[in-house]
Amino acid sequence: MYSSAALSLLLASSASASTSLRGLVQSRRLSYEKIAGYQPESQVTDHAAIDLDQAAIETLLADGTDQSFADAQNVYLQGGNSKSFATITLSTPLIGSVAKGAEVVGKDTTGAEVRGKMYDSYNAGSSTVNIQYQTSDIQDSYVGCQVGALPASAQQTSGCFTAAANATLSINGADYSYGDYSVATGNKNGRNIAGFSTSAYEKMYEGCKGCPYSEYTKYYDYYGQYDYAHQWVTAAFDGTSTMFNNGNANFASYGFTGRTEAVKKGTAYMNVYMYVIREMEDAMDDCVSNCIDCNDDPVHAWDEAVAFYAGSLEGQSGAGDGKLLHALADKRCQNYKTCGEEGDSLEGMSKVNYDIFRHFAVGLNDLLLGNCAALRPTIDETVALMAVPLIQGTLRYAYKVDKLQGSEKEKAEGAVFAAAILPRLHKCSASDASIVSANMGVGASSTSYSAVKKAFENQYECMEITCADIGGLWNEATGDYYEGAGFCSDSSTDSSSDDNKLGIALGVTFGALALVAIGGVVYMARKEKQGKPVFQPTSKEVDVVQMN
Repeated sequence: MYSSAALSLLLASSASASTSLRGLVQSRRLSYEKIAGYQPESQVTDHAAIDLDQAAIETLLADGTDQSFADAQNVYLQGGNSKSFATITLSTPLIGSVAKGAEVVGKDTTGAEVRGKMYDSYNAGSSTVNIQYQTSDIQDSYVGCQVGALPASAQQTSGCFTAAANATLSINGADYSYGDYSVATGNKNGRNIAGFSTSAYEKMYEGCKGCPYSEYTKYYDYYGQYDYAHQWVTAAFDGTSTMFNNGNANFASYGFTGRTEAVKKGTAYMNVYMYVIREMEDAMDDCVSNCIDCNDDPVHAWDEAVAFYAGSLEGQSGAGDGKLLHALADKRCQNYKTCGEEGDSLEGMSKVNYDIFRHFAVGLNDLLLGNCAALRPTIDETVALMAVPLIQGTLRYAYKVDKLQGSEKEKAEGAVFAAAILPRLHKCSASDASIVSANMGVGASSTSYSAVKKAFENQYECMEITCADIGGLWNEATGDYYEGAGFCSDSSTDSSSDDNKLGIALGVTFGALALVAIGGVVYMARKEKQGKPVFQPTSKEVDVVQMN
């Protein structure tokens, strides 16, 4: 409960901040397109396009044939839409060493200019080089060459380097001819959904400043495999069994229908899910404390986290038809009546997304200000909220299988949602995780919705979420919650509801003022760094400064 002294201090500080800023936050530079309402500070259009791989995978899986599954797996493994690069063999070797990132200029099939940069560093004498295509700030036209493992009908080749005879490239200002190159086979991708998991050991467990990352460790400890997500998806593609310490799945019992669900939800809610968390942790690792405009790299990592969370298909407002975690939260809120800013609606953006994107905005500004210590609780709260749609999904399909005669599709959907959240539950209670696994795992002999619901509810406090975050399973036909699937009650919230209401009201008010203050400070710092301070002292003030 806030004391009168604390309230006075908050009111005074907020009023002072808002007055002194003089509306400067409105002048903040907005160079990049928004991502579902979030304003990035760096170019991440190429990163956001990873959801186009997800969309391609889902389209191929829908055909339900051995060939379509093989094609979908190739997109999963090789990509097609993110970090596009060309592999070209020069007619004459490089005359000198060339650094990674060096400018490359060539032509497309129409003779128009195509720009790129060296994908790696190369020594003099090298003949075969990889060149990454230049990307733009505009999401709809972020790159002109999308090939990789995409089916021909989904490829974009108008902006690829030409394969015409006697074609040339300018590399670091020197011209080179090339001939051993094909548009269809010479254009690949340096980013794919499989890589989000296969790189986990290096990027989340051993090779990073903050390694091993706390959330990832829960998943590694549970499954016993560094690339657990990749192993799940691969087994689902192949119709084989995983080799986990816990939560094993034998997909041989599923046909194309069940395996489709296990793959497409596994890629988005296991592979991409953990990589979003990794990018936030990477930003924390690189944050430089108490230094404004020193944090370009961590800011970029933070922007990447948002790009991977939302993807490109959500559009600038977040109202698009996405394929990743933002879309999942909005879909599940319609099932649990947790849409809207208050979390009490069946329409609009989910409360989870409202809350997560507030955290994204606060985290970005903390990074810009070098307020690194404040980033830790922001990350932890975001991760806790990201788990909400996974729990909602598990519970929804537990109900469908138990009460509504769910078939292979519903069983598979419940299994993959459970697989995506079980390690977090297991960290709180091994016994409750075992209950969920036994009821929801691939090949479960039976499913008890009430047992699964109780197992989760036992650990909501430990998982740092509430009954209100989850909501109740809504029955559109009756206009009420399904029997036995309504709201639970948080024991820790009943006795302090009045205090919480006050706290929430104050938090929203002062949080908004704080964001304005932070934005203004960042703006002023940038102008100061550019030698164009916002507040110019009068001549009298200059004299006083010089005298002191």
